[in-house]
Amino acid sequence: MTPISILILIIAYFGVLILISYLTGKDDSNAVFFKAKQQSPWYVVAFGMIGASLSGVTFISVPGMIGGQQFAYMQGVFGFFVGYLFIALVLIPLYYKLNVTSIYQYLEQRFGYVSYKTGAFFFLLSRVTGASFRLFLVALAMQYIVFESIGVPFWLTVVLSILLIWLYTKRGGIKTIVWTDTLQTLAMLTSVGVAIYLINDQLDWNYMEFLNSSEFSTKGQIFFFEDPNATTYFWKYFIGGIFIAIAMTGLDQDMMQKNLTCKNQHEAKKNIYSMATLLVFVNFAFLSLGALLFIYAEKYNITIPVLDGRTRTDLLFPEIAMNQNLGAALSVTFIIGLIAAAYSSADSALTSLTTSFSVDFLNIENRPEAVQKPLRKKVHIGVSVLLVLVVILFNMLEGNVVSNLFKFATFTYGPLLGLFAFGILTKHQIKDKYAWIVALLAMALSFAITSLPESVIGAYQFHWEILPLNGLFTFIGLLLIKKKA
Repeated sequence: MTPISILILIIAYFGVLILISYLTGKDDSNAVFFKAKQQSPWYVVAFGMIGASLSGVTFISVPGMIGGQQFAYMQGVFGFFVGYLFIALVLIPLYYKLNVTSIYQYLEQRFGYVSYKTGAFFFLLSRVTGASFRLFLVALAMQYIVFESIGVPFWLTVVLSILLIWLYTKRGGIKTIVWTDTLQTLAMLTSVGVAIYLINDQLDWNYMEFLNSSEFSTKGQIFFFEDPNATTYFWKYFIGGIFIAIAMTGLDQDMMQKNLTCKNQHEAKKNIYSMATLLVFVNFAFLSLGALLFIYAEKYNITIPVLDGRTRTDLLFPEIAMNQNLGAALSVTFIIGLIAAAYSSADSALTSLTTSFSVDFLNIENRPEAVQKPLRKKVHIGVSVLLVLVVILFNMLEGNVVSNLFKFATFTYGPLLGLFAFGILTKHQIKDKYAWIVALLAMALSFAITSLPESVIGAYQFHWEILPLNGLFTFIGLLLIKKKA
C-alpha cells in the first residue's frame, strides 16, 4: 500500500469513530462523560474491554516476544484469569456498594483524605505511563510504515494521534468509549485472524497443521519450571499475572470506569467473567501469530526491522504485513487493526485520567454546576498535552515495549495494591497523614531490590513478582502506622 492510500484508510476509520462520537455524545453532561448514566449493556462493555486490555502492546509487542521466550507469556495469562475472578467476587461488589465515580474514593472512606490522594496520584502516574507506552508503540509502527517515508517527524505523528483521540472523546467521554472500543476490538481480532490465515496459507498449512508442525514445537513451549532465576519461570509469571490483573484492571480507574457504566453489579460481574475467559483464547491467538511471523521470517530470510539504529522485534508484524507482498487484505486489515490497537486503550486512558484528576484532585462534583463542564473540558485538554510529552520521552527507551510496560507497572501499581489490600483484608485504621510516605518508601525499596548487583542476587532475574512484593512492602508499612485500638 502507498502512504497516500494508508492515510485515506486512516481518515475513513476516524470518520467512523467521529460518527459514533456524534451519536453517543449528544448529551455531554458530566454524568454521561464519567459513568454513561450506568446504562451500558454488559456484553458490549465486555467485548470492548478485550480491546482495551490488549491494546497496541498485545497487537504488536506480544507477537514480538516469541523470539525471546516462546509462549511463556501464557503463564501470565492464566494468572490474569485468576486475578479477574478476584475482581468479580471482591472489588466489583465493593465499588457498586459505595456508588463511587472514582474507585479511589474508597480509600477516603476507609482511611482518609491523604490515603485517597495517594491512591489517585499513583493511578495517574501508572496510567500516564501505561497509556503512553501503548500509544508510543503504535505511533512507532505508524511512523515506520507511512509517516517516515513522507517526511513527518515522530513528534508530529504523536501530536496528530492525540488530537484525533481528543476530538472523538471530548463530548461523550466513557459513553463514547464503550461503543468505540467495541468497534476497535472487532477490528483488532479481525486483523489477527486474517494474518494467521494468510501466513498459514503461504506456508501451505491450516491452523492445526501449524500447531502440530516441527517448527512450532521449537517456539511453542508454554510452561517453564526448570530455572527459578529466569524471567520465564512459571511461578513468577503466574503469581505475578494474578496481581497484574488485580492491580492493572481492578485497581485501575481506566478499566473499572467501564465496569461502573453497567446497570448493576451482577451485569458488571458477567462482563468480567466473559472477558477473562475470552482473553485466554485471544492471547493464545496473538502468540500463535507471533510464532508464525518468526517461522515465516526464518523461511524467507526476512531481517528483523531496525529503527533509529535499534533492532525492533515489535516491528516484525508490520514488516511482514506491509512489505512482504502477502496481499491487500492483510495490509488493509493490519492498518485498521493497528489503528484500533492504538486508540482502544489511549482513548479510555484519556477519559479516565480526565475523570480521576477532575474528581480526585479538583473535587469537581462539589463545585457549582455552572463550572463543572468547562473545568472538565480544560482538564481533558491538559491531559492530552501531557500524554504527547510523555510519549515523545518514551521514544528514548530501548527494549521490548511489553517488558518495559510491565516493569514500570510493578513499581507504580504496587502501592495501590498494598493500600487496597490493607483496607479490604484488615479492620485497622491508620495514621492517614503518613500514607504517602509509606507508598513512596515501598516503591523506592522495590526499585532498590531490583537494582541489586549480581554479586548479591547472583543469576536471579526479577519479573512480575516485584508487584506483589511492592504491595507487601506497602502493607507492612501501613501496619507500622496503624492506630492503636
